[in-house]
Amino acid sequence: MNRGPIRVVLVDDQDLVRAGFRVILGTEDGIDVVGEARTGAEAVDQVAALQPDVVLMDVQMPDVDGLEATRRILARRSSGEDDPDHPVRVVILTTFDREDYLFEALKAGASGFLLKNARPEDLVDAVRVVARGDALLSPEVTRRVIEQFSGPPRTPEPHRPPELTEREYDVLVALARGASNAEIAEQLYLGETTVKTHVSRVLMKLGLRDRTQAVVYAYEHGVVAPGA
Repeated sequence: MNRGPIRVVLVDDQDLVRAGFRVILGTEDGIDVVGEARTGAEAVDQVAALQPDVVLMDVQMPDVDGLEATRRILARRSSGEDDPDHPVRVVILTTFDREDYLFEALKAGASGFLLKNARPEDLVDAVRVVARGDALLSPEVTRRVIEQFSGPPRTPEPHRPPELTEREYDVLVALARGASNAEIAEQLYLGETTVKTHVSRVLMKLGLRDRTQAVVYAYEHGVVAPGA
């Protein structure tokens, strides 16, 4: 649960882009833009100092790029430097001219990605979605990235990790298809609290950091096939 307003840091080397995002988010109740950075190195420092809930991260920047900055920011959580009860979520901003950036962002642990030409309301929704712990994995974007870079399924039949129960496996499949907790609850006829419990168990049993890594795991290990 967020502590007060959602705290956001904007990272982009273009001043006009950051200014535009600040104007859009600044009109929303419950969202505060608490910092800005022009490079990935500045972003790492800003996140360490400000402990925001959400970072909107550009990819192509001088000095340290957005992918490396994302790795460094999320590595702080793994190393115990950040509060485990207050995880920082990173959303990658892209023009979609380099799809490999997006797949690498997922592997780095980003909570999703957003096209820079998205509507203002999509930007606001993205901040709220990742702040509450869901992944921003729209089906049309996720499918394009996964089909391009995950390759064919590694087994002819869907692979079920032996550590998971049948219900946990169903939840993992739904996660891989970009479903939110509410959508999983509807699909599997479960309560959202139960879904959250299953998601937590899936992550724990598979040694994954978050639901975004669960998506990458599912495609890389043949739990679901690209294009399915």
